[in-house]
This record gives sequence, C-alpha cells and structure tokens, in this order.
Amino acid sequence: MAAECVLFSTKKRSGAEEFDGDGLFKPKKSMLSTVPAAWEDPAAALASARHEFGEHGGVNMSIEASATFTVMEPDTMRRMFSGELGPDRDFFIYSRHFNPTVLNLSRQMAALEGTEAAYCTASGMSAISSVLLQLCSSGGHVVASRKLYGGTHALLTHFFPRACNITTTFVDIGDHETVKNAIVEGRTKVLYFESISNPTLTVANIPELSRIAHEKGVTVVVDNTFAPMVLSPARLGADVVVHSISKFISGGADIIAGAVCGPESLVNSMMDLHQGSLMLLGPTMNPKVAFELSERIPHLGLRMKEHCHRAFTFAARMKKLGLKVIYPGLEDHPHHELLKSLVNKEYGFGGLLCLDMETEERANRLMNYLQNFTQFGFMAVSLGYYETLMSCSGSSTSSELSAEEKALSGISPGWVRMSVGYIGTLEQRWGQFEKALSRMQDAGFFKN
Repeated sequence: MAAECVLFSTKKRSGAEEFDGDGLFKPKKSMLSTVPAAWEDPAAALASARHEFGEHGGVNMSIEASATFTVMEPDTMRRMFSGELGPDRDFFIYSRHFNPTVLNLSRQMAALEGTEAAYCTASGMSAISSVLLQLCSSGGHVVASRKLYGGTHALLTHFFPRACNITTTFVDIGDHETVKNAIVEGRTKVLYFESISNPTLTVANIPELSRIAHEKGVTVVVDNTFAPMVLSPARLGADVVVHSISKFISGGADIIAGAVCGPESLVNSMMDLHQGSLMLLGPTMNPKVAFELSERIPHLGLRMKEHCHRAFTFAARMKKLGLKVIYPGLEDHPHHELLKSLVNKEYGFGGLLCLDMETEERANRLMNYLQNFTQFGFMAVSLGYYETLMSCSGSSTSSELSAEEKALSGISPGWVRMSVGYIGTLEQRWGQFEKALSRMQDAGFFKN
C-alpha cells in the first residue's frame, strides 16, 4: 500500500462538510496506520505511514497544543459526544480524549508494530495498566511470565488484587504445558509476557504462546520495550503490544512515555467516553512530547542496529575473557535459535547484555570502576540511551521481587544489566571496559 497523502483545509469544518474549500474530496481517515499489506520490515512500514505536514506547509507537523477544540455549528458538539463524528474525520473534543499530534505519533507506533491502531500515553506503566484494566474486570484472571519488570510484577502481585480484584498466576513462560494449564477457561482474560524479559533476557516463543492462548479465547499482551525493530510481536501472533517509549524509542533519557498498539476496536474502546480506561484514568500524553518523539522514530532503526551491533560485539569479547555473560545473540544462549527464527533481519539480537558477577559486592565494584575510573558508562536505571547504562537488577529495577521470586526468575545478587550505548568508538569503549576489568583483577576480585 502506498503512503497516503492527505490535504488539509485551514478552516474548521462543520459536521456536514465532505469537501474542502478547493473542491478536493477529503478521504475519511481512520486511526489505522498505513501499513504495507504484505509485511516488509518495520522501517518500510514506518516509511509507508501517512506523513503529517505542518499548518503552513512545513515538512514537520505542527504541534496542536490546545486542550479543547472549537466547533463551527452547535449541533456538531452533540454529534461528537454521541460518537457520530470523531478523529477519523478530524473532529476533536478535548485532548484527554484525542489530540491530533498525539494521534500522529500513535499512527507511527502502529506502523512500527504492524498493528491496526495505537495510542500513546504518559508512561509505559500507564500503557500496561490501562490495557489490562480494559481487558480485565473485577474477578478476572491473568496468566503472566514470572520474569517481568519489577514495576509490572508489583502491579500484578499487589495492586490489582487489592484494588481491582484481578488475580495473576505467574508461570515459567518457556514451559508451554504449564502456561496452558494455568489458563482458566472463561476466567483468564490475558496472557502477559515480555518479548525479551527484563532483566534476564529470556526470549518468549511468541507464535506458540499466542497459539495456546487463542485456543482458549485469551488475549495476548506483549511488552516489546526491549526489542523495538528487532521483534514484531503482532506479526508473530500477539494481539496487543505495549511499550515504554521512554527507552529505545526516545533514545534521549529525557522523556517518559508509553504506547498501546493493537486492534482498532481495542484502542477505540480504551478511548470510549463512558468505559474507556485511557479516557477515564487520564494518562494523557502532552502533544509537545508527542512531537519530540515523532521526530525520533524515523532514525530508530539506525540506532537499534548500532545498539545491537555493539552489544553483540561486547558480549562475544566478554565471553572470551571468561566472564559469565548473558546475551541472546550468542550461540550458547538457550534461546539463541528461537530468537534467530523470530527477529526482523538486519537489526541484530537486542541492545542489552547481562553479566552475572555472582555477588552484589563484585557487581557494585565493577560498575564503580566502569563509571568513575574509566568512564565506560553510567550507573543508572532505564535503557536505550546513547551512553551505556548499568544497574544491579536485584537491588534496583527488580527490587520489588522477593528473594524467592528473584531466585525463581534467575536473578542473582550480582546480576548487572547493561544497556549498551553507541557514543564514542567501539574500540574506545572496549578499551575502557578492559581497563576496569584489569583493576578488578588487581584488587583480587577474581581470585577463588
């Protein structure tokens, strides 16, 4: 499908208008992204999405910073609130509902993930919580991977049972028979997992898990934050894809944002005036943030390739040095062949690697040397930044898990998660890593 080019009139239309001032027919635009009919590649899909021009012909879209929107005829407002007129025909009510700038970013996210529609939110956690609350009612049940980001785990373990009467069964997502047995027909509404888990880098068999869930009428929701461009869960069978856009998609560690990508019917239901979780809970994205992000998505593919290339190179070299490195791009990773069969070609195997330093003391000493002695990277949570970010998962982003839950997830006390950056030359950065490692050895941290 070719890119859709739409002409906009500068005057506000009435509810009856079908043509603009020059007599040109204005196509009814749905929230659908213009995705190629035959899946090609995330970059190709992004290039095929509709391009939004600025108000005065600028190559970049204008920022619609208005909280509320005018109408030309009194009856138009009634028709908007009744659902007869909406953003598919450029009628907007209030920016907590739909905002043109946020909607444009949402089209880009839908194109990126190959879904019918998407809508962007104020954070990744708001995207996750909103979609689960839309799909689950009181008394509902979720089956989830036990290997999840700590915040998501806490949401499912503590908040949902207390506040919403929604319970979760946590399973080993790699044990498909256990997943199948955990699904309670008629009660389980969602199967939830991460495409590549945080922080253990476990790879989910998305096609098989989707098949199991769909056989029992369960919706599959996948967090793809660790693998934009690398994996396309919707293409592989998932129903809904969620993101923390704050990470790789933003790339600047300066924005908090999220997205829900999925069927148009789901996105519309989440924006419903009476029952929509996004509409009523209000995790609204600022249009200025949406504009910033829309300018970064076009070069996401280039950034991901370099993140992945460096992560692979560093992981391979660390392994040769005898370090216990976890990276699904290495042939000895238990899910390497699975990931090879699922990835979009040419993007690599992900931009994160992990080092198991066994004890928290050794992990902290290594990170201290890497930041404060050699300037290899920064001790900070989050990921997808142009600098390398490092954290000891057990005492930071997975601290919400109990000691038993960490053990079941495979998170050792010395688990160091590295989001590999791309600034500086590869050899410069590797030299900094080797220098820190040498200092660790000199201090006796690798003696038995």
